Amino acid sequence: MTDALVDELVALLRLERLEDNLFRGESRDIGTHRVFGGQVLGQALSAAQQTVETERSAHSLHAYFLRAGDIAAPIVYNVERARDGGSFSVRRVVAIQHGQAIFNCSVSFQIAEPGVEHQLPMPSVPKPDDLPSRPLIPPEQLASIPAKLQRWLAMRGPFEFRRVYPRDELNPGKQPPYQHVWFRLTDKAPDDAVLQRSMLAYASDFHLIGTTTFPHGISYLQKNVQMASLDHALWFHRPFRVDEWLLYSCDSPTAQGARGLARGMIYTEDGRLVASTAQEGLIRLRAE
Repeated sequence: MTDALVDELVALLRLERLEDNLFRGESRDIGTHRVFGGQVLGQALSAAQQTVETERSAHSLHAYFLRAGDIAAPIVYNVERARDGGSFSVRRVVAIQHGQAIFNCSVSFQIAEPGVEHQLPMPSVPKPDDLPSRPLIPPEQLASIPAKLQRWLAMRGPFEFRRVYPRDELNPGKQPPYQHVWFRLTDKAPDDAVLQRSMLAYASDFHLIGTTTFPHGISYLQKNVQMASLDHALWFHRPFRVDEWLLYSCDSPTAQGARGLARGMIYTEDGRLVASTAQEGLIRLRAE
């Protein structure tokens, strides 16, 4: 018996095809009134992939979040076939709700080719089986959080996360701008490399921009902190499975001008670098 949340995620990322270059997707309720950015990333990648020859795999995605998505309305994905060359294809995708673009991205695809290889080594951190599985906020502390956040934090999702260096999100101290998080799907996923990449795109939006808050001793759970993702970049390097443990190693090199930049590298448990990410986000501190 599979986890219903994994089945829901699979269905979410397998879009309804309306026309050759037009697709429709629904949204998953993650406990907020807004569409989760990772969902739009995964669905846009899925839409783009369906317009490309099967032997061409996505190797990079560059996206901008333009407006908050309405979780109660479907999202239409319009794919533009920008280029089909001998080795590479490029697609531009616009996500539309209520007649307005809420997101756009470009995705590049390549046929499999041999070439030189190297990678940075995986950080030396405890293995996931040596770390406890614990919620972001302990149940006894949920009552101190606004009701709209309680529902979000209490909901179980299709991914399990184990933080190497957990922190108190309600009363965070200042610490260096990096973190390591092990994650995997809560059940087996279909043997479909295209779907696996869309699922990784979905998961890549967790934890990344939050790393920018670490040196400042603030958290997105605090009432005076406003945060939102502005853009997202994702590169696929090597094959992987999202139902096996992956390490998300994130750092933030800078924050300024009410924006923070975060980078991430995703490794398999045996140390293969399979994907890299980057994201800039809005960070505003309001008067109490």
